[in-house]
Amino acid sequence: MGIFVRETSFYKTFFTLTLIIGLQNIITFGVNLSDNFMIGGYSESALSGVAVANQIQFVLHMLVMGVGEGLVIMASRYWGANDIESIKKITSIGMRLSILVGLSMWAVVFFFPHSLLSLFTNDQNVISEGTKFVQIICFSYIFFSITSILLATLRGVETVKIGFILSSTTLIINVCLNYLFIYGHFGFPSLGVRGAAIATLSARIIELIIVLIFVKRFDRKIHLKLRDFFKIEMGLFKHYVNLGSPILMSNFIWGIAMATQTSILGHMGAAAIAANSIATTIFQIVSVVVFASASATTIVIGKTIGEGHMDKIKSYAKTLQVLYLIIGLFTGTLLFITKDHVLDFYSISAEARALALQFMTVLSITVCGTAYQMPSLTGIVRSGGDTKFVLYNDTIFMWLIVLPASALCAFVFDFSPLIIFICLKSDQILKCFVAIIKVNRFKWIRAFEPYSSETKETVA
Repeated sequence: MGIFVRETSFYKTFFTLTLIIGLQNIITFGVNLSDNFMIGGYSESALSGVAVANQIQFVLHMLVMGVGEGLVIMASRYWGANDIESIKKITSIGMRLSILVGLSMWAVVFFFPHSLLSLFTNDQNVISEGTKFVQIICFSYIFFSITSILLATLRGVETVKIGFILSSTTLIINVCLNYLFIYGHFGFPSLGVRGAAIATLSARIIELIIVLIFVKRFDRKIHLKLRDFFKIEMGLFKHYVNLGSPILMSNFIWGIAMATQTSILGHMGAAAIAANSIATTIFQIVSVVVFASASATTIVIGKTIGEGHMDKIKSYAKTLQVLYLIIGLFTGTLLFITKDHVLDFYSISAEARALALQFMTVLSITVCGTAYQMPSLTGIVRSGGDTKFVLYNDTIFMWLIVLPASALCAFVFDFSPLIIFICLKSDQILKCFVAIIKVNRFKWIRAFEPYSSETKETVA
């Protein structure tokens, strides 16, 4: 093949997956945005409290996503090899791990909410509001964990529309319940942050019910049954752990790093917390295509390897890198243009507004780097079989460079929140140089080695 792909089917598959997963992501982030907007209109301390509490939930999301990403990589390869039974067994493994993560996070948050939130800020009003929120929202963790694994399994076999439908339903339910419970409309009590938590918990429960109905009644590819979740093949489990544990560790480290970033900004006051929450939430909405492109890449590369078309991988990787750059430029421009208008939805101080504008300006630049390096490393390199590199790369950049430098700027040199924010996001540009070298050396390509039935060892 030439340097760039000339197959119409490649572009159709990539952009279709990116579009649908992107729409799903924008609706998913819309759930957080609805909480953000509605709580932001309630009070700044409530917004800051929810923002801090959501950092704990972000760690859960990263862990569950880590389990799911390992599942998608393996499932997409077996999907390419038309091995449905192995996909079922991998789903069972992923489900058990995800439930374990959800229960563990619930226990920590439910029994130690004040201690956890105190790690992010010294503001007692913020901690008080955040505690009210997490003591309810933590019950949604287990529902979210189960739903996420089922959706990851479906995504691994290119069933992605259900994710968009599900997220749309969740958003509508969440917005309606927020309207009722936060402000107390139509005779409902005004519950503030507790109302937002109840609304999200209710939406997560309904979300799980819908996906269970889909898997039971409408899925025509995998045909998952309840009995499929009661047995594990130890050979596949070891394979999953070998492939997926670096992803889980990488996501965990990244989740902790993001929480640490919030902690650094959080000790600079409620205005900095609110500004960071607004900026990152808007950033997540605008950059959905970036993250969707990484998910689409995982499916495309994984399935191609599973089909045995190793000769196509290099041209696919080169073409994808160009597409990432185009997506990044588009996303950065969109964020820069819209940043002034979205703040009209918030009831925040002049200081918080000014900081939010500065933060979003920074993000409109760094997103160009994110759009290239993130899907290149987590999409191309991981799905190609090298799942350890991202772990090493993130650990070095985040824990040896970005966080130490940012902490010095905040607590030793007493720089402004803007300088600290720039420092915190600098890795998104720096990682591009690593990604260029790593991807284009092509040493990350691993041939598909299907699990041998001769080594099967099954346990209940």
